[in-house]
Amino acid sequence: MTSVTFDHMNGNACFTFLLLFISFISTAQDGYRIIRSVDEIILDGQLNEQTWENAQVAREFTQYFPFDSSRADSQTEIRMAYDDQFVYFSAKLYNLEDDRSYVTPSLRRDFRGEANDGVTLIIDPFQDQTNAFFFGINPFGVRREGLIANGGGRGDDLDLSWDNKWYGESKQYPGYWIAEVAIPFKTLRFSAGATAWNVNFYRVDSENSERSTWTPIPRNFRIISLAFMQELIWDEPLKKPGSNVSLIPYTLTNISRDFEDEQQDGSDFDLQVGGDAKIALTPSLNLDLTINPDFSQVEVDEQVTNLDRFEIFFPERRQFFLENADLFSDFGHPFLAKPFFSRRIGVARDSSTGQNLQNKIHYGARLSGKLDNNWRIGLLNMQGAKDENINLPSLNYTVASVRRQVMARSNVGLIFINKQNLENKDGDFSLKATDFNRVLGAEFNYFSSNGKWNSRNYFHKSFDEDSPKDSFVFGQWLDYQSNTLSFNWSHVYIGDNYNPELGFAPRKGIFRLNPEVGYKFYTKSGYLVNHGPTFDTEPIWNGERLVDSRQTLWYRLTFRDNSSFGLSLNQRYTYLLDDFDPTNTDGEVILAGEDFNYNAVEFSYQSDFRKMVAVSLNGYFGEFFAGQRYNFRSEINFRFQPVAAIRMTVNYNQLRMPEPLNDADLWLVGPRIDLTMTRKLFLTSFFQYNSQLDNININTRLQWRFKPVSDLFIVYTDNYGTDTIASEYLRKKNRALVLKLTYWLNL
Repeated sequence: MTSVTFDHMNGNACFTFLLLFISFISTAQDGYRIIRSVDEIILDGQLNEQTWENAQVAREFTQYFPFDSSRADSQTEIRMAYDDQFVYFSAKLYNLEDDRSYVTPSLRRDFRGEANDGVTLIIDPFQDQTNAFFFGINPFGVRREGLIANGGGRGDDLDLSWDNKWYGESKQYPGYWIAEVAIPFKTLRFSAGATAWNVNFYRVDSENSERSTWTPIPRNFRIISLAFMQELIWDEPLKKPGSNVSLIPYTLTNISRDFEDEQQDGSDFDLQVGGDAKIALTPSLNLDLTINPDFSQVEVDEQVTNLDRFEIFFPERRQFFLENADLFSDFGHPFLAKPFFSRRIGVARDSSTGQNLQNKIHYGARLSGKLDNNWRIGLLNMQGAKDENINLPSLNYTVASVRRQVMARSNVGLIFINKQNLENKDGDFSLKATDFNRVLGAEFNYFSSNGKWNSRNYFHKSFDEDSPKDSFVFGQWLDYQSNTLSFNWSHVYIGDNYNPELGFAPRKGIFRLNPEVGYKFYTKSGYLVNHGPTFDTEPIWNGERLVDSRQTLWYRLTFRDNSSFGLSLNQRYTYLLDDFDPTNTDGEVILAGEDFNYNAVEFSYQSDFRKMVAVSLNGYFGEFFAGQRYNFRSEINFRFQPVAAIRMTVNYNQLRMPEPLNDADLWLVGPRIDLTMTRKLFLTSFFQYNSQLDNININTRLQWRFKPVSDLFIVYTDNYGTDTIASEYLRKKNRALVLKLTYWLNL
């Protein structure tokens, strides 16, 4: 009798498992069928609407980390619906224990990292597996949104700087939490008449150190990879969302003083008025307009210690340039040969403080988006103001780009860039092209349907009045990823006279190779998740000889609690083409023509960032040109959840060089305090002491988001010279107080 009962129970269990398996396979094949709402959805973290009862449930999430071959331990249920105005998304996220705490660094928007509880929706409206929208929310109702470009194959393909209108709330319960989200159709870009989008969902469960996805993603790919998605199927073709025009006016008061300008008597007072407009010409094509824009709400770039011979790259954060940014900025090599770098517009460099300062823009227009499922276009035109203090004329900036999708996920792109002075010697308007810089470029970007192979192939040429020879760049980047093996090949040639004045090309006249190969060993259980070596080499020639070379062997370990450790051996060679001070402190220089072989050991360690106190450590120990360099960089993070996050950064470089070169002890120290009193009120303050620049910078920014994408900013910045640090008073450099109000108005 017991045996019969046992067999009967086994039969029931097998039958139940079979039904679940068939249901899962059916869901995977059919995608997710979104339904029209039958009642009003209230965003309150309670799934008590009839719409949620009727909606299909996306479940059976699969682990992405620490393993990618098993069902997630902490399961998630997703439901979606829509009405004439919104796309709705809800998630019920189960925990392994009824009583637990959730991890969030603060209540500030746009949280990032594996040590944050949250659920994320990724939408690819054009099903091109290349570009997508990214919306996430955590158990405290803190939201984040971003844009994914280039298929999501690299970490920097996700840009969380993008900001737009949408709504969401969360509520915590014993054993689970619930999130509800409403995204306006007007916030998204899509084709009217479409019957399907691509979609995926992923969850981060910090307590269990688990990341899971609805569509299974192999762990050797990014969790944001667009190669692994399912269809979001609409029950009727999508309609155009109607008039979609937004005005974003601002008013600003600025009080500033330059203490180093002997001609300035007292403080300067400035009152500005301007604004932006966003006009959706079609659901997939957007026109951005700006008049007298201001970017003072953007945080000051945190300083770095520069021991390199070349310019440092800082990313773009200004909202006007972010939507469809890949149409303009993702051409060429990411840090050696970019034909267009939007930070060249409206930003000038203050060499005395190392800070970026505004260069006034009179107006700007930016058209970007999809013409249809295959064609994307981007057009930009901006007129800059004259700045006699830094000898900058009033320049016009024009960029035009087009991308045509080919095959499943690949595309061909063209870009044209024109920087031109439209004033003659008398200051009168003139269209004569006597003072210009132009770049014309073509690219082919390949993304395999399975995500394993990616490639970029490009050729760009610059044009100036003198039309010099050797003014072009060409290159290729090729990447392969399997579960254990990774391979990357990159080569680029940059001509002596290649001159993208509106781009980023810190080195000229070089040919660079950079192959890299890595292997990962995955453990089946225990504390260690994976480990393995990576080797890459980077020889650089200038046409006559080898001028730089680097060989690096890394061994990295990743642990289940998200901590990691890496150790590397480095061998470098440098032949100096120009005189160079290795301390970058205006000291004695090494003369051009000398060469050096130098070796070093580097390490990196990141602790478990789920803890209230987390540490990141990096070091460099070894030879540096003719001398020795010892570098130690630490970042200690204190989290007083959820209202405060404090970060203390210390970067120390000890340089010991032979005479007559200078020794140097370079310090870059900076605490940063981030207070989030509510989800709408934020205070960020940081202090930076940079001994290399002899500068102390204090920056404080108060932000009150009183309505969606409508803010009041109060920004205070102060700079002091440290060459008098031993005296009773520091030397004042400049000081500014900015009050700015922006308001998003839908027409």
